[in-house]
Amino acid sequence: MDEQERLRPKTCKESRATKILRVFPGDLNDHHTMFGGKLMAYIDDVASISAERHARAQTVTASTDSVDFLLPITEGHSVCLTSYVTSTGRTSMEVFVKVVIEHLRTGERKIAATAFLTFVALDQDGKPIPVPPVIPETQEEKALHESAPARAEARRKHREQSRLLAAHLKPDRSWEMA
Repeated sequence: MDEQERLRPKTCKESRATKILRVFPGDLNDHHTMFGGKLMAYIDDVASISAERHARAQTVTASTDSVDFLLPITEGHSVCLTSYVTSTGRTSMEVFVKVVIEHLRTGERKIAATAFLTFVALDQDGKPIPVPPVIPETQEEKALHESAPARAEARRKHREQSRLLAAHLKPDRSWEMA
C-alpha cells in the first residue's frame, strides 16, 4: 500500500473490530465476577486491531486512558467487545471500546464497560508516523468524535502530572526500601 492510500481519511467503520467470548468459571474472581485484568487484556487486544486497521502500520498502546466497569460480568454471559478509532492526532489515535454482555439463556444485553485507549503508529525503526484522519458517520461515532478534544486535553494534563510524580520516585529495589 502506498503512503497516499495509507493516509486517506477513513470512517470509524473501517477500523471496527469485534471480539466475542464466553465467560467460564476460570475467568472469575472470588466474587464470582470476571477478573478486571482479564477484561482489560481483551480491551487492549481488540483496540490494537482497530488502531492497526486505521493506521495500516505497526502501533503501540501509548495509554489506557480510562476503563469504566459499569456492571459485573458473571458466568452465563458472553462478552462482546467492539472497538473503533474515534479521533486522531498527527501520529496518535483514540480508540473506543464498548463491552456488551449478553445473558446467553435470556438474550438480555447490557453495556458492562467502556474504555478509551491511545495508540501511536510507528515506522520500521520505531519512530512515530502520521495517521489518517477519521470520519464519524453514526450518531454514536459523531458524539465520541466531538467529545474527543476534551478527552485529549485531560490526557495531556494527566500525562504531565504523571511526569511530575515520576520525577519524585526512585527505582529502588523493593527489598531495599525503608
